[in-house]
Amino acid sequence: MSKQIQDAYIVAATRSPIGRSHKGFFRNTRPDELLASVLRAAMAQVPGLDPHAVEDIICGCAIPEGPQGLNVARIGAVLAGLPKSVGGITVNRFCASGLAAVQMAADRIRVGEADVMIAAGTESMSMVPMMGNSPSLSPTIFSNPDDIESYGIAYGMGLTAEKVAQQWKVSREAQDRFAYESHQKAVAAMKAGEFTNEITGIEVADRSLDLESAEVAISKRTVNLDEGARPDTTVEALAKLRPVFAARGSVTAGNSSQTSDGAGALILASEAAVKRFGLQPLARFVSYASRGVPPHIMGIGPIEAIPAALKNAGLKQEQIDWIELNEAFAAQSLAVIETLKLDPSRVNPMGGAIALGHPLGATGAIRSATVVHALRRKNLKYGMVTMCVGMGQGAAGIFERV
Repeated sequence: MSKQIQDAYIVAATRSPIGRSHKGFFRNTRPDELLASVLRAAMAQVPGLDPHAVEDIICGCAIPEGPQGLNVARIGAVLAGLPKSVGGITVNRFCASGLAAVQMAADRIRVGEADVMIAAGTESMSMVPMMGNSPSLSPTIFSNPDDIESYGIAYGMGLTAEKVAQQWKVSREAQDRFAYESHQKAVAAMKAGEFTNEITGIEVADRSLDLESAEVAISKRTVNLDEGARPDTTVEALAKLRPVFAARGSVTAGNSSQTSDGAGALILASEAAVKRFGLQPLARFVSYASRGVPPHIMGIGPIEAIPAALKNAGLKQEQIDWIELNEAFAAQSLAVIETLKLDPSRVNPMGGAIALGHPLGATGAIRSATVVHALRRKNLKYGMVTMCVGMGQGAAGIFERV
């Protein structure tokens, strides 16, 4: 007997600040501890919710090994002090892992298999490198040159951006301008306090060595804002950076997303759970879609995923008031905006990954929190999170303010 599809509501949404990898404020913070921090913060937003009502945690992580391996979702749940009855599963759709976690949690509720779920994402690019500590690619793929691009990651993310820039004729000047504007929007949003409601402050420990006493001094502080935005960035400074992926290319470190550390978490509930625990819905999860594209131009994934998500929602593109388009690279972002004729004023109004950072598997959950709070703060109706995905995919999820 088929069940009637029911609505899934977001009743809590938060994220950590995003730190620069390797030298940033989270360089010594484990991703499982970071996950635990945002899980506790999300639960604190719904004091009326019985923690035992949470049925499962779905956590996205793009490189689930080392300190974010061994099912980091379950580890995070235990570290957060949630009841042992709360399960955990880690999922990987590379850059869309966090968004896939939200979709999967929502679907459990929508089909009537759960009433309360947590969706999350965590990633430390300081502790786990882009391809992991010991990547192993099938040698068979290299026996046929036409198949090498199927890996996408092996092909090189930067080179896929170069391919997109060439095919969509995105100039170096346009990429640098886009990057500059990302930083400007992010800095302005920070000054205006636009991120306050979505960010949970995280305490970090700074260590310094006193050479005379040979003692390590530890000082603690709470970080409340993303670390990557640069108020002093100029178009002229960006134009001086050398291409890093192709000798005569146009993709630079300045017009690419920043490698980062961060985590995000959302609590989703059915209408029955909302009434039972007296919860206040922030948004409704509307639809989701993922699509595959050629791996060597993986950046165009949203071109296929956005129309599919809109179709699933029964909405038109012009009805989407706020779009979080993950800026993996300026080249692919501009290609997506131009091809779909997205309204630039609705795309990343507070800056994107070029300025704010992109902690891979956490980004989807982080940007979902951004959309949920932005819709309420600006009194808007529909918002979208969308991104390209390594190895040739695109994903998009739509939210509605309630």
